[in-house]
Amino acid sequence: MKLRIEVAARNDLIEGYYFYEDSDEQVGDYFLATLYSDIESLRIFGGIHRKAYKSLYRALSRKFPFAVYYTIENKEVVVRAVLDCRRDPSWIRNRIKNA
Repeated sequence: MKLRIEVAARNDLIEGYYFYEDSDEQVGDYFLATLYSDIESLRIFGGIHRKAYKSLYRALSRKFPFAVYYTIENKEVVVRAVLDCRRDPSWIRNRIKNA
């Protein structure tokens, strides 16, 4: 399957990178490598995760408390958001409704 990461999801990844980079140098790099690996696995496993909202699937990261929200459109996985699961649930709901 093809894979596309929307601009909003890229911004989420950058925000996560800076959060971890501020806490400990080079953890940000590990964060990005891990999340990109999780996202890349959606080429094979896209569509097996539970739906979080309407047609939006949610895949949990293996190493970090983040969730990847994506849709499947015309045999293409479209990553809409990459969100920290520790955030306020109402904030997450509003964010994915706009994804």
